[in-house]
Amino acid sequence: MSLPRHEHWINGATVNPAEGEYFPTDDPMTTEPWAEIARGSKQDVDDAVSAAQTAFRSWRRTGPSTRAEILWRLGDLIGEHADELAGLESRDAGKVIREVRTQQAMLRNWYHYYASLALHMEGRQIPHDSRTLTVMTVREPYGVIGVIPAFNSPMLLGAMSIAPALAAGNTVVAKPPEVNSLSLLLLGKLTKAAGLPDGCFNVVTGLGHEAGDALVGHRDVKKVFFTGGVDSARSVTARAAEGLKQTVLELGGKSANIFFDDVDIESAANGVVGGIFAAAGQTCIAGSRLLVHEAIADRMVEVIADRARSVVLGNPTAPTTEMGPMSQPKILNGVGYRVEEAIEKGARVVAGGPGGERPSRGWFYPPTVLDGVTNDMPVAQNELFGPVLSVIRFRDEDEAIAIANDTEFGLAAGVWTSSYHTAHRVSRELEAGTVWVNTYRALQFATPFGGIKDSGHGRENGLDGFAEFTQPKSIWFESNPDSIGDPFSLR
Repeated sequence: MSLPRHEHWINGATVNPAEGEYFPTDDPMTTEPWAEIARGSKQDVDDAVSAAQTAFRSWRRTGPSTRAEILWRLGDLIGEHADELAGLESRDAGKVIREVRTQQAMLRNWYHYYASLALHMEGRQIPHDSRTLTVMTVREPYGVIGVIPAFNSPMLLGAMSIAPALAAGNTVVAKPPEVNSLSLLLLGKLTKAAGLPDGCFNVVTGLGHEAGDALVGHRDVKKVFFTGGVDSARSVTARAAEGLKQTVLELGGKSANIFFDDVDIESAANGVVGGIFAAAGQTCIAGSRLLVHEAIADRMVEVIADRARSVVLGNPTAPTTEMGPMSQPKILNGVGYRVEEAIEKGARVVAGGPGGERPSRGWFYPPTVLDGVTNDMPVAQNELFGPVLSVIRFRDEDEAIAIANDTEFGLAAGVWTSSYHTAHRVSRELEAGTVWVNTYRALQFATPFGGIKDSGHGRENGLDGFAEFTQPKSIWFESNPDSIGDPFSLR
């Protein structure tokens, strides 16, 4: 039986791949292909960028009220199709439907927020000593923006770039992750229904080293927003550098979730579980390092291990499932390798691990808790992107901060304490783009998000994220041409 095929979305229509090639996308639950998507080529990217470049000439001149109205309608349409979008991402990537549905529903607010910001692309008037000179700035869009989101949440991660890009007057070509492309293809159809002009939003599916590379290297793509792993980001930035174009990178993490000895262990345990086992650990902000004060460590490990063993694994589209399969076998194999390596280096499995229970079908890895981990172990330094918690004990505040910062990553961190003074001191000392205090894994459209060190650069969300999609132009007005004076001297 032939599989359903999905084409590119270019210039407001579905378009067959230029070279006529498709490749399968697998269902992580069955481990079998369930659809085929177009294998994008350089020609497909050229066509999409050309359509976006043409559309940009008029879209940039479209009034902010009109842009806001279209984005507002798009947000409403995403909300109306939340179940359908969630179903696509759940089946394509193995994420539980209860989480993905929530993500899709909340995207309505993301697009509404940026719709409102379309009305606030404000410049400023700059004071000058000369009474005849008036200096002002205006914010202008870049042009064609390349967007490459990660596989774990392409609609959510894509919205952080697509919505502000369009609000600011840019046009977009997106290259979805090859293992989770269908939701962004549906988004293309929703943009047309919302009234977005043809060519403003385009989707070219395909492989990273083919379609992705062509998009990043295209001379008419002015800026690239990439979400993914560090190694892939190095290739992206090197390719972008050939054209001297800017990038915004949201990369991996090895986030420390820090628990001091004044917390209520039973209630705080939810912060550990949500930080690592939600989304099967396939999230860049996973709290994969549990830093726990030695005075409460034994009890905390006991509680977390019990919670890990009770997590319900199964079909991600079932409403009772709490953790689905890994998205692809290479990640599953990598997680298994790192856990076995940690055991060899002295870590102790207290839940899950190689012998843990898991469904017989699907790319599952059991929720795993490793005690006795030291921060120099590879399992504590490398992003596994799976449901594996490394427990590291500390004696005092200074040691906790030192361990937390002893990593190449700097995306997020959590601090759990009943002391305001401890929370304030520690959160300021942590090297991370986001620090949560007495909560974890919270995101919002108006709050800046991004990393430092190997976790990337630039920001998404909020006013800081919106500023990434415009560039200032300075304009000088002289009201008295006779006052120019010496032509060989700066004014």
